[in-house]
Amino acid sequence: LSKEFSSASSTTAVGTVTSRVTKNGNAIVEKDFPNHEDLARDRGMVDDLFDDTYREKEGPKPPLRYVWRNIILMSLLHIGAIIGLVLIPSAKIQTLAWAVLCFVLSALGITAGSHRLWSHRSYKATLPLRIFLTIANSMAFQNDIYEWARDHRVHHKFSETDADPHNAMRGFFFSHIGWLLVRKHPDVIEKGQKLDLSDLKADKVVMFQRRYYKPSVVLLCFTLPTVVPWYFWDESIVISFFIPAILRYALGLNATWLVNSAAHMFGNRPYDQYINPRENPLVSLGALGEGFHNYHHTFPYDYSTSEFGWRFNLTTAFIDLMCLLGLASDRKKVSKEVILARKMRTGDGSHKSG
Repeated sequence: LSKEFSSASSTTAVGTVTSRVTKNGNAIVEKDFPNHEDLARDRGMVDDLFDDTYREKEGPKPPLRYVWRNIILMSLLHIGAIIGLVLIPSAKIQTLAWAVLCFVLSALGITAGSHRLWSHRSYKATLPLRIFLTIANSMAFQNDIYEWARDHRVHHKFSETDADPHNAMRGFFFSHIGWLLVRKHPDVIEKGQKLDLSDLKADKVVMFQRRYYKPSVVLLCFTLPTVVPWYFWDESIVISFFIPAILRYALGLNATWLVNSAAHMFGNRPYDQYINPRENPLVSLGALGEGFHNYHHTFPYDYSTSEFGWRFNLTTAFIDLMCLLGLASDRKKVSKEVILARKMRTGDGSHKSG
């Protein structure tokens, strides 16, 4: 079918598989899929592909060590978010619109930035776009790009094991927020230290953000969202702080966390029924397209994280727009033939009804 990672067009079809497609649309796979490492070679990385050689250590699990600073701060944040919800009827329409804009911008800093660009290298971005995504990423305040991408690669490489930072096998609460309230499992730290992160270290924008992360968060996550409504349209400073800053930040965190929790537990598995991640359209709505999680863990190198383009996927539309403007290029996309053959080989059959 198509050559792996052919660079003839801006959107690159990924994967080769020998198959016959019958008239009724069913595929008969005559030859197994190529090794995932072959599919990822063009990106120069394989550290976001599942490692089935990992084995959890025998014996008792290490005791939980609570991070009380995070427990207190997260509790205060969510109390503040409740206050923000109560204040919504008193807010000006401009303030609510500004809060939505801040939510979308900060979410793109995660979805199009630290996730699809820096964690998976599923497309390439010019310097101006990388700077924009870094600013948006600091507004999101979910750890700096380097640390976020490192943990996410570990999550993919050792998904649903002790080496997974937010292992969904430990329950909904742990995979949603609990993993941030306790010390990491020793295997997470050990495996994270062994990853090849040279691409991140070589990106001066990423390392600049890492160096000045704390002040960038103070400025972009809290100060800017608060000051704009107060200064430009005389919004109350209390409303300006609790809605565009605190409530928006809390909603952004929970939207991301739902990808780790709900999208690993609720939904169908049309691409690979043997892994835990699911297709969850509701999560995709809140997380700008990141809820097509069975697809994403099956084909982590696809820039769209979905086979359905812009459907429930604002991030894909954003990346496509950046390509149109010449700010992004080399989008990696899995071919339809490979997707169909994979559904037939390992899917749960739910694609037939959809």
